Amino acid sequence: MIVEKSTPESTFLRGKQERYLKLSGLEPLVVTPHSNFINVGERTNVAGSKKFLRLIKEEKYDEALSVARDQVEGGAQILDVNMDDGLIEGKEAMVKFLNLVVAEPDIARVPVMIDSSKWEIIEAGLQVVQGKCVVNSISLKEGEEEFLTHAKKIRRYGAAVVVMAFDEVGQADNYERRIEIAKRSFELLTQKACFPPEDIILDLNIFPVGTGMEEHRRNAIDFIEATRWAKENLPHVNLSGGVSNVSFSFRGNDPVREAMHSVFLYHAIKAGMNMGIVNPALLEVYDNIPKDLLEHVEDVILDRRDDATERLLSFAETVVGTAKESKTDLSWREKPLQERITHALVKGIDEYIVQDVEAARASSSRTLDVIEGPLMTGMNVVGDLFGSGKMFLPQVVKSARVMKKAVAHLLPYIEEEKKNLAPLPPEGEASISPSGTGGAGKILLATVKGDVHDIGKNIVSVVLACNNYEIIDLGVMVPPEKIIETAKTENVDAIGLSGLITPSLDEMAFLAAEMERQNFTVPLLIGGATTSKAHTAVKIDTRYSNAVVHVNDASRAVTVVGDLLKEKTREQYKAELKAEYDTFRKNFKKRSKVKEYLSIAEARQNKYQIDWKTEDIFKPNHPGLQVIEDLELEKLQPFIDWTPFFRSWELHGKYPAILTDEVVGEQATALFKDARELLKKVLDQKLLKAKAVYGLFPANTINDDDIEVMAEEWGAKNVIFRTLRQQLSKYEGKPNFALADFVAPKESGIQDYIGCFCVTTGFGTDELAKKFEQEHDQYNAIMIKALSDRLAEAFAEYLHRQIRTKDWGYAPNEDFSNEELIKESYKGIRPAPGYPACPDHLEKITIWELLGVEQKIGVKLTESLAMWPAASVSGYYFAHPEARYFGVGKITNDQVADFAERKDMPLEEAQKWLHPSMADD
Repeated sequence: MIVEKSTPESTFLRGKQERYLKLSGLEPLVVTPHSNFINVGERTNVAGSKKFLRLIKEEKYDEALSVARDQVEGGAQILDVNMDDGLIEGKEAMVKFLNLVVAEPDIARVPVMIDSSKWEIIEAGLQVVQGKCVVNSISLKEGEEEFLTHAKKIRRYGAAVVVMAFDEVGQADNYERRIEIAKRSFELLTQKACFPPEDIILDLNIFPVGTGMEEHRRNAIDFIEATRWAKENLPHVNLSGGVSNVSFSFRGNDPVREAMHSVFLYHAIKAGMNMGIVNPALLEVYDNIPKDLLEHVEDVILDRRDDATERLLSFAETVVGTAKESKTDLSWREKPLQERITHALVKGIDEYIVQDVEAARASSSRTLDVIEGPLMTGMNVVGDLFGSGKMFLPQVVKSARVMKKAVAHLLPYIEEEKKNLAPLPPEGEASISPSGTGGAGKILLATVKGDVHDIGKNIVSVVLACNNYEIIDLGVMVPPEKIIETAKTENVDAIGLSGLITPSLDEMAFLAAEMERQNFTVPLLIGGATTSKAHTAVKIDTRYSNAVVHVNDASRAVTVVGDLLKEKTREQYKAELKAEYDTFRKNFKKRSKVKEYLSIAEARQNKYQIDWKTEDIFKPNHPGLQVIEDLELEKLQPFIDWTPFFRSWELHGKYPAILTDEVVGEQATALFKDARELLKKVLDQKLLKAKAVYGLFPANTINDDDIEVMAEEWGAKNVIFRTLRQQLSKYEGKPNFALADFVAPKESGIQDYIGCFCVTTGFGTDELAKKFEQEHDQYNAIMIKALSDRLAEAFAEYLHRQIRTKDWGYAPNEDFSNEELIKESYKGIRPAPGYPACPDHLEKITIWELLGVEQKIGVKLTESLAMWPAASVSGYYFAHPEARYFGVGKITNDQVADFAERKDMPLEEAQKWLHPSMADD
């Protein structure tokens, strides 16, 4: 893709507008000052992984893809791909591997770093990679002419670039040489190659320390100081490096290497380093490094003593095991009262909190002072640790549980004293913040009308409450008039909207327009799985003249709200947001013009063609409707996919490897233990109920994109499913898919079949969550919802296997492990309305009509077509061997009009239900 030329360098450096590195695979990665350190996964580098090198040499590309998948699931935010090896055809291997990556959505969601010392390999990769990638690397080694030639080509391909601190003389190996090459490279790129400065990533060379050689003593500190200089003097650039190099002298002693990496990163990140290659398995939490080891390591990294290397070498011989070993004891109970309260909050220990706040109350003139003093002091520590990445989300939620228990104990005394506390809001409409004061500001949170999902919103509520914000949580399915009324009555400082299903996006846009009409001035926060920065900028920000911001995770919420509400930062931050979203909209429109789309008629001409054979069609063993009234939940346990469970708590990694992960393993293990205990309680006491209704029916495709289902024989009415077709113009030979392509057309004379289903494990979840909330246990209130979701997905997996092996019976001898089931190694697919292959939620209504879902198992559809209970899954069954998942992508106006005609509905109604970010303006 050729992009427009950027403006001259002078415009980059004029004014104070921030510019951020923006990369993308299938999902965007925006690197802002608030982003945590960006980790580049290097195991898909033949020089960084012997296994990957072997697989590429043996041309086992499917297995090589699993290495990439493990990197992404393990938390890599950028995937470094390098094929530089003497026994490999690097260009061919790079192209083949990247083409395979593109076809794997779970891998392709992250940006790629094309890593090679050979320009021909880099350019070959640039020609096939999707999204906005990074080139690693170019340098001045061969002179300015070649440097600029390559830079201009990279810019034309729309990529960012890593620039090595290397010139015609050689590598930069001291402070002066680093800044000399960095400055020269930056000026050449911005002034002569018109390269956006935010797309420049400087690698200022990390070399080993502690080698015993005098000239290596300042390797780390020179890098850190040069990084600080670059951050201060080269506007908008990013800083990177290969962290493991710094500890090369201590190979074989992992505890020392872990500490060296942590110390180096701690100081380098403070200086401005914001990305790099680091193996999480060799990284210790800075605050957990034993003090004696920390002192010795910092002496070496920061070059604080002439004998630092000798001292560390001697000390390293005494360091055995792992730096993460620790003992749990009750010695903290002997510390002063404030330290005990802080410790209990940070560690999530509620066993002694009532005893300690009683001691604090006895020495206070009023009970409220205990909340505003010792408790908030402790919660401020929690907020700081979480904000700096030293605590993880499950720990913060446990801290909130301790805080709520303490506040619940104190509230009766506060009521009795009747001093400085506003009356509690009505039950079911709002909840008091843990502080009881709402000192930092008052935030209204709501899941919008028609939407029932609130796990993410509840987590944001807890995180903000832990930072002394008063939270008014209106719950789920909240109509806009209630949000508006409550915001006025409570005089809130900000409004946060959450949504999971695509119709919620329209609700958010409507509310923004209504806030504008009623002259609101409070910031509007947008969050939830279906939301995006693109939709927020294009569809919501334009409707509200005050601040609108997309918040993509709980950890960012505190910073965003703080910047929006603090008097010193709010006006500047609002102005920056408006400018950023305005720029985003302009670029978005330019990008939209780059891609070409077919008319719906042309797309149908390029449909996926199947050579229909009767031997590929299986008549179901048990056609018609089936109902499961109450499945034993124990049967679902083996089918649970735990990886998304950890992700919902913002712990990223693949189960079970996440349990031993060097960064989050300890917290993941504790969380998993709690989850298993609650799950056992649910199973033993039958606290949840699993129900299902499903059916298999004769079906054929008609009119290219419609699937006719014949169900009268089983007492149901015949229906037609309307599918949507890809319209993106593709390379020759690549079809435009629709789900209807996987069912035999009526004119073929072959009788085909289709299935559909709805399963739920949600009955009982809401009651359990409310019970936990009444006990001030937000941790388990969130936990039960997360577990219910996992059980519902497990039920869908369990039932699909039963369909394949018994009810439909087209794979009677199938024998897959749970891991293989999670990877969908089986034949057949079960796409769901609202997801990429069928983004139209309206087809849920057709499923409900065909199966009688609400009458048979009680699962309802809200007005926005969300399922209630929330822990429910519905969808289709396709059995043809060539059936596959895909994304419909953007839907153009002619398909919207065609769809409206096929559904016999007004055009405006069709536009409402199709994904707003996909349809043309």
